[in-house]
Amino acid sequence: MAKNKPRKLKSSLFSSYFSTTLSISMILFLFGLLGLLLINAQRLSDFMKENIGVTLILKEGAKEADVMKLQKTLEATDYIKSAKFVGKERAAAELKRELGEDFVDFLGFNPLLSSIDVTVYAGYANPDSLAMLERKFLGRPEVQEVYYQRNLVKQLNSNVKKISVILLALSLLMFVIFAALINNTIRLSIYSKRFLINTMQLVGATRPFIRRPFIVKSAIHGIYGGLIACSMFLLIFFSYQNELKSFIDFQNPTALALLGGGIFFMGILITLISTYLAVNKFLRLRFDQLFY
Repeated sequence: MAKNKPRKLKSSLFSSYFSTTLSISMILFLFGLLGLLLINAQRLSDFMKENIGVTLILKEGAKEADVMKLQKTLEATDYIKSAKFVGKERAAAELKRELGEDFVDFLGFNPLLSSIDVTVYAGYANPDSLAMLERKFLGRPEVQEVYYQRNLVKQLNSNVKKISVILLALSLLMFVIFAALINNTIRLSIYSKRFLINTMQLVGATRPFIRRPFIVKSAIHGIYGGLIACSMFLLIFFSYQNELKSFIDFQNPTALALLGGGIFFMGILITLISTYLAVNKFLRLRFDQLFY
């Protein structure tokens, strides 16, 4: 029986250390996800804006050579991201697929016109810039009409501004919540050793001497938690790199490295501060107050 007690004690300590480290690592991982969202918020906004399509309806008598020249000219400009020619036969085939019936046979002719589908860069995906580009497009002799969803553009730009404010407020709130969760995890871990702290005081140990092992142990928790959280990030990046490349800038390793370093040192800093405050609290309590 006496031999089993040290084993049970070691098992209990290991379980406590493991649960504390795992809790810290999961909170740091969530904190990292939030940081990743903030870093790539502009990229997400640009991704949505650059998916707004602008269709240039071409005139019936436009020559193929002029249309191809127009397409090349559009692709060479600094405000057009892509330009794709869609012939009237292809447009009819796509519409037929969407409708599920052959409207050309029903009408006896193809009423659709050839077009060029363009996407603009995010900096031009706003109502004023698109209105200016529309006038410029209509000035081309091959273009009959310019179509894009004006209401969608207005709503998207308005919502992006609102989302930016909400995201900033949410980030501050989540940072406070994550810091509080780590603080509570550390406090619960130290709470179980409050009688040990009191006993050390009774035998004459100084406060710095009592705090030192707790602070060292918390720093280790923070290091391990940060390493686990960073490892989880690396696993996600390498596993879903193709799926996330539209939203996350993998070509900017400096930002990702700073985020990983920030998570790592944030875990250490918060655990050290929480440990210092928690130990000081129990150092100030009398023996009878430890039972409450």
